[in-house]
Amino acid sequence: MAIRYDLWLFPDDVERHRRVEGELERYFLERFADYPHIRLFDADPYDYDAPFNRLYDALIARATDYCAREWAYTPTPAQLNQAFFRAVARSTKFLRNPSDADPNRRTPR
Repeated sequence: MAIRYDLWLFPDDVERHRRVEGELERYFLERFADYPHIRLFDADPYDYDAPFNRLYDALIARATDYCAREWAYTPTPAQLNQAFFRAVARSTKFLRNPSDADPNRRTPR
Protein backbone atom coordinates (compact mmCIF):
# COMPACT_ATOMS: atom_id res chain seq x y z
CA MET A 1 0.00 0.00 0.00
CA ALA A 2 1.45 3.33 -1.04
CA ILE A 3 1.58 6.31 1.26
CA ARG A 4 -0.64 8.97 -0.24
CA TYR A 5 -1.46 11.45 2.52
CA ASP A 6 0.28 14.80 2.20
CA LEU A 7 0.80 15.02 5.96
CA TRP A 8 2.83 11.81 5.84
CA LEU A 9 4.65 12.59 2.60
CA PHE A 10 5.65 16.13 3.60
CA PRO A 11 5.61 16.25 7.42
CA ASP A 12 7.74 19.41 7.59
CA ASP A 13 5.27 21.50 5.55
CA VAL A 14 3.39 22.42 8.74
CA GLU A 15 2.11 25.75 7.40
CA ARG A 16 0.40 24.09 4.42
CA HIS A 17 -1.14 21.36 6.60
CA ARG A 18 -2.54 23.89 9.06
CA ARG A 19 -3.89 26.05 6.23
CA VAL A 20 -5.69 23.09 4.64
CA GLU A 21 -7.08 21.99 8.03
CA GLY A 22 -8.47 25.50 8.58
CA GLU A 23 -9.99 25.48 5.11
CA LEU A 24 -11.53 22.07 5.77
CA GLU A 25 -13.17 23.37 8.92
CA ARG A 26 -14.60 26.34 7.00
CA TYR A 27 -15.73 23.97 4.24
CA PHE A 28 -17.68 21.86 6.74
CA LEU A 29 -19.25 24.92 8.38
CA GLU A 30 -20.42 26.14 4.99
CA ARG A 31 -21.88 22.73 4.14
CA PHE A 32 -23.76 22.59 7.45
CA ALA A 33 -25.62 25.74 6.40
CA ASP A 34 -27.22 23.70 3.61
CA TYR A 35 -28.96 21.38 6.09
CA PRO A 36 -31.77 21.85 8.59
CA HIS A 37 -30.97 21.47 12.27
CA ILE A 38 -29.74 17.98 13.09
CA ARG A 39 -30.26 16.32 16.44
CA LEU A 40 -27.11 14.72 17.77
CA PHE A 41 -27.22 11.36 19.44
CA ASP A 42 -30.81 10.29 18.99
CA ALA A 43 -31.95 7.10 20.69
CA ASP A 44 -28.98 5.09 19.40
CA PRO A 45 -25.70 6.95 18.71
CA TYR A 46 -24.40 3.85 16.88
CA ASP A 47 -27.29 3.84 14.38
CA TYR A 48 -25.28 4.27 11.20
CA ASP A 49 -28.41 5.29 9.29
CA ALA A 50 -29.13 8.18 11.66
CA PRO A 51 -29.10 11.60 9.96
CA PHE A 52 -25.91 12.75 11.69
CA ASN A 53 -24.00 9.60 10.73
CA ARG A 54 -25.16 9.81 7.11
CA LEU A 55 -24.17 13.47 7.00
CA TYR A 56 -20.72 12.65 8.37
CA ASP A 57 -20.07 9.99 5.72
CA ALA A 58 -21.28 12.18 2.86
CA LEU A 59 -19.37 15.29 3.90
CA ILE A 60 -16.12 13.45 4.59
CA ALA A 61 -16.24 11.99 1.07
CA ARG A 62 -17.03 15.39 -0.47
CA ALA A 63 -14.28 17.09 1.54
CA THR A 64 -11.73 14.55 0.32
CA ASP A 65 -12.70 15.32 -3.29
CA TYR A 66 -12.70 19.05 -2.57
CA CYS A 67 -9.15 18.93 -1.18
CA ALA A 68 -7.89 16.99 -4.19
CA ARG A 69 -9.58 19.37 -6.62
CA GLU A 70 -8.84 22.71 -4.95
CA TRP A 71 -5.44 22.15 -3.35
CA ALA A 72 -4.07 18.93 -4.87
CA TYR A 73 -3.91 17.71 -1.27
CA THR A 74 -4.87 14.36 0.23
CA PRO A 75 -5.82 14.78 3.91
CA THR A 76 -5.48 11.95 6.40
CA PRO A 77 -8.64 10.49 7.89
CA ALA A 78 -7.61 12.08 11.21
CA GLN A 79 -7.36 15.55 9.63
CA LEU A 80 -10.81 15.17 8.10
CA ASN A 81 -12.33 13.86 11.31
CA GLN A 82 -10.82 16.60 13.49
CA ALA A 83 -11.86 19.37 11.11
CA PHE A 84 -15.39 17.95 10.90
CA PHE A 85 -15.88 17.78 14.67
CA ARG A 86 -14.29 21.20 15.26
CA ALA A 87 -16.86 22.54 12.80
CA VAL A 88 -19.68 20.66 14.57
CA ALA A 89 -18.59 22.23 17.86
CA ARG A 90 -18.69 25.73 16.33
CA SER A 91 -21.92 25.28 14.39
CA THR A 92 -25.39 26.22 15.60
CA LYS A 93 -26.99 23.59 13.34
CA PHE A 94 -26.66 20.71 15.78
CA LEU A 95 -29.02 20.08 18.67
CA ARG A 96 -28.39 17.88 21.69
CA ASN A 97 -30.89 16.00 23.79
CA PRO A 98 -31.04 17.13 27.43
CA SER A 99 -30.33 13.59 28.58
CA ASP A 100 -27.57 12.55 26.21
CA ALA A 101 -25.53 10.85 28.93
CA ASP A 102 -22.92 13.59 29.12
CA PRO A 103 -21.97 13.66 32.84
CA ASN A 104 -20.43 17.13 32.52
CA ARG A 105 -23.52 18.74 31.03
CA ARG A 106 -26.09 20.28 33.27
CA THR A 107 -29.73 20.02 32.37
CA PRO A 108 -31.81 23.20 32.80
CA ARG A 109 -34.04 23.25 35.85
